[in-house]
Amino acid sequence: MTPATSVPIPSELDARYRRSSSGRAWLASLPGLIAGRMEQWNLASGLLPGALPWSGHGAVVVPVLREDGTPAALKVAYPHDEALGEPHALALWAGRGAVGLLERDGQTCSMLLERLEAGASLNDVPLDEAAAVWGGLVRQLSLVPDARPEWSAFGHIAARAEQWSDEFPADWDQLGRPFPRWLLEAALEVCQTRGAVGRRSARDVMVHADLHFLNILARPDPGRPGNAQPSGRYVAIDPQPLIGEAEFAVAPLLWNRLYDLPEEGPEAALRRRCADFSTAAGLDPEIARQWAVAREVANALWYAAEPHHQGDLARSLWVASTLAGRTLPGLPPARSLPEPGQDSGSGTRR
Repeated sequence: MTPATSVPIPSELDARYRRSSSGRAWLASLPGLIAGRMEQWNLASGLLPGALPWSGHGAVVVPVLREDGTPAALKVAYPHDEALGEPHALALWAGRGAVGLLERDGQTCSMLLERLEAGASLNDVPLDEAAAVWGGLVRQLSLVPDARPEWSAFGHIAARAEQWSDEFPADWDQLGRPFPRWLLEAALEVCQTRGAVGRRSARDVMVHADLHFLNILARPDPGRPGNAQPSGRYVAIDPQPLIGEAEFAVAPLLWNRLYDLPEEGPEAALRRRCADFSTAAGLDPEIARQWAVAREVANALWYAAEPHHQGDLARSLWVASTLAGRTLPGLPPARSLPEPGQDSGSGTRR
């Protein structure tokens, strides 16, 4: 087992955060943050010599062993809004449908989590089986807000929709109108209708806003000797927790795994996927479709401002326009569009 101070930083994480002074400062602090939490929680690194820790868009995750030999995962995140809400959501879920939270340190944006199978995600499960798993998780994760103080950490989806209503037209114009006005207006209509309804809705629940295939990992097989993991093999990780309509969670499934769409009729197949996953979770497919249009227009505007993300922009425009009913001409075939994270190491923003 390697000492904490020698834990290497993955190159993609280093490249992403070297672009800003705050990011460089965080990278410089990482060895000390990792070493401090290892000492605080009596952990030993589980990294093999020469192995790299796992990393996501904004965090490093180190496999560790607790004092009693139990495997766990130490996650140290860059301090941004999404990371600040994560431990509160995990505490409320308490391991039901989501990775278990064992320890947390809010000052350093660090958590000790149960160890999952990093190489066993829902991304490798056939879509019909994945729909059933995903639907079951959404039902578990859709907690109704109560009086516990953790709920104050989360924003409201309706408030985000109101913000988009103000921002979309100005951003679209400033960016040189990167897609037709009708698509902008389709997204604005969603924001103005669903946002207003959401403010008055009695259907508000906790929403994992980034519940795509790669953010659902398997717990270790409970049949292995010495394994005492609870039932329910797949659980969610990396929440972007919000409060609002659960249908908001469907969109990331529609901008991932486009390579699984058929060559003939991919547009109809994408809309069927929206309906199938919504139905599996007991959600309204039409509301899910509407939110996905708004979310992908938000992504498209972000990518349009980034010259190195033209593949991501094309993907967002294909998905948004297809779900809005009028697939834009001139875009690459759906199956050739990049997956999130493949185009200049980006992730999906909204």
